This record gives sequence, structure tokens and C-alpha cells, in this order.
Amino acid sequence: MTLLLAGDIGGTKTILQLVEAQPDESKAGVKLQNLYDNSYSSQNFPDLVPIVKMFLSEATEKLGETQQPEKACFAIAGPVVNNTVKLTNLPWMLDGKQMEKELDISQISLINDFAAIGYGILGLTADDLETLQPGELQPDAPIAVLGAGTGLGECFLIRGAKEIKVYATEGGHTDFAPRSELEFQLLQYLLAKHNLDRISVERVVSGMGIVAIYQFLRDRQSATESVEIGDLVRQWEKEVGSNEITVDPGAVIGKAALEKSDRLCEQTLEMFVSAYGAEAGNLALKLLPYGGLYVAGGIAAKILPLMKSGSFMEAFKSKGRMRVLLEKVPVHIVLNPQVGLIGAAIRASSL
Repeated sequence: MTLLLAGDIGGTKTILQLVEAQPDESKAGVKLQNLYDNSYSSQNFPDLVPIVKMFLSEATEKLGETQQPEKACFAIAGPVVNNTVKLTNLPWMLDGKQMEKELDISQISLINDFAAIGYGILGLTADDLETLQPGELQPDAPIAVLGAGTGLGECFLIRGAKEIKVYATEGGHTDFAPRSELEFQLLQYLLAKHNLDRISVERVVSGMGIVAIYQFLRDRQSATESVEIGDLVRQWEKEVGSNEITVDPGAVIGKAALEKSDRLCEQTLEMFVSAYGAEAGNLALKLLPYGGLYVAGGIAAKILPLMKSGSFMEAFKSKGRMRVLLEKVPVHIVLNPQVGLIGAAIRASSL
């Protein structure tokens, strides 16, 4: 058995987990047992190393003997180049090789947080998934993953000679492709509002996309805006660009849509879910992921009834003559919020 350290490192929160791993015959190739985990406020530390040292000291006290992992992998919210990364929302510059020396861990891998979700897909069980379309599974075919949260992440998995490999992409930054008159109007609205010459799909299919769609529908007076939600959105609009954002309008809009308590919010989520399904279908056409397409990210599981309502899958399959191909793709929503942490542990085991 091998002692591993896995981490999910974000601008707000750092989650660490000490894991015991042993090889098995599963898709991930390893069986993981969680020994200890904890979370920390990232902004209270100047670097990741002090957090790890505190965590290992706590684990040693909790478990009764010295805990020194052999290998570690940290999923980072930021672009990773040559095992180094400058975090997007923290003034941290991390170097895997330097951290190996400081922490006395033989191998440390830094990977993009969405690539970690890709690895985590391999460690999920049926209980971690909600299947939207069973499709016709081909175990050796590519696997696609996308997930809307703060932004829109996309990656894919390919089975190599010895292992399944994860490849990160920047697919969320491809062009938003409107499919209706209403979406064309949304595109024009966003171009003018932000003074841009193009709009990425991430500006529509993400948490900020939910707010953007709401603003568009509000400004064209598609439905009456409630005073309570309108005040929250306007408060957020004033705070954008500052260091203190006190409200999450996307979550408020999504909750109201789920409760069917606000027609403008319902229209917003209808448009969002359809655009999400269309982008999932675009990714599926490019990869033909008969190994499965997995919808991760922080939003899908929170609005699960809306994702299951039918518009997501209809937009996914609505690709003209290619519909018959997409009907064969297994489509699942990831329910386990720790999929990235699971992926970091799986990646650490393969170092």
C-alpha cells in the first residue's frame, strides 16, 4: 500500500486528503481509502507549503503515528506549465519540484483542476452519477467531460497502452454559437455590453452566464422582475470588479427557477440549460465519446431537476443528420462534489 496526499486548491478554499492506495482491477486501477481530510481558508496562508505542513501535523496527531506521504498531486485553479502554476485568484506561484524538497515528498504533480475532474471520473461509482441517456457504451472509446461553474471546463480521456490519460483543453473559450433568434439577440447584447468582438461559450454556459442571460432577459423585459432578486442582481453589478463580492446572483436565480417562484429566473434557466446541452453536443460531435460524456462542475447537480427536464438532452441531440450518433453516447451528470479530489488521488497513485 502507498500513502498519498491529494489536494483541491482554490482561491477561497484548500481541501487536503491523506489517502492509502492499493492496486486493483477497477477502471482507475487503484483502490483508495481516505485516512484523514481537512479544509483551510486559502487566503490565510502565503503559500501552499505551510498548509500542507499543518495538515500533516494534524493527521499525525489524529492517526497516532507520523504521516509522510510518498507522492502527492494537487489540483490547481490555474494553468499548469512544466509542473508550475500561478494561481488565478491567489498571489501564489507554485513549483512542484521545489515543493518536493520543502515537504520531503518524492514526487509532486500539479495539475489543472478540471484535468483532476477528468481523472476523478475514473473513480466514480453508479451512486455518484445521474444518467440522462444510457447510450451504447464502448469501454475503449474516448470519454468527454465538461462542467460549468465559475467558468466552463472541458477535457477528454483516451485509453493508452498502459493507462487512461487525461487531456485538458480550452474548449470553454470557443465561440458561442447562437441557434435561435433569441440567442442571436443575446449574442448582440453581450457584444455591446462588454465592448467585445467575440463572445466565448463560457460567457453563456457558466455561473456568470446565468447572470448574463438574466440581465439580457430583464433588459428586454421578457418577464416582470421581482424586487428582491432585482435588488440582489443590482448589488452584484455594483460590486463587480471590487475585492468584495457579497452576493451570488447565479445561485439566487437558480434557486428561484427550481422553486418556480420567479418567471424571469425560470426563463433564464431554460435558456441556460438549452445552451449547456448544445455545447455538450458540440463536444460530443468532436470526440464521439462512446465511453461516456460526463457533466461535472458546480452547477449541474444543483439544478438537477432542470437538467433532467428534457431541454438539455434535446439540445444535445439536435444536430441534424448527426442526431443518430449522439443518441448512442452515454450521458451522465456527476453528483459527487469531491470528484476533483478523487482525481488528484488517482493521479498521485500513477506517478
